[in-house]
Amino acid sequence: MPNIKPISDLRNYNEILRDIAVGEPVFLTKNGRGRYVLVDIEEYEKTQATIKLLSILSEAETAVKDRGWLSAEDVKECLGV
Repeated sequence: MPNIKPISDLRNYNEILRDIAVGEPVFLTKNGRGRYVLVDIEEYEKTQATIKLLSILSEAETAVKDRGWLSAEDVKECLGV
């Protein structure tokens, strides 16, 4: 269940910080609408790594569509094997 709190609860930020854990962000609302998310730094780093990986995979997919696949011989030649 998501942990949702009004932004006014930040007055007691120590309590909010205790509620944050990996995989358990705290969602802050302003005027009853979602506005901010507080996440554990480890969770943030995992998310950034995932975004980077997906970006690289997308670039690779585009390259395959544009230039096609390399043959096994071409790969060996590129690797110097």
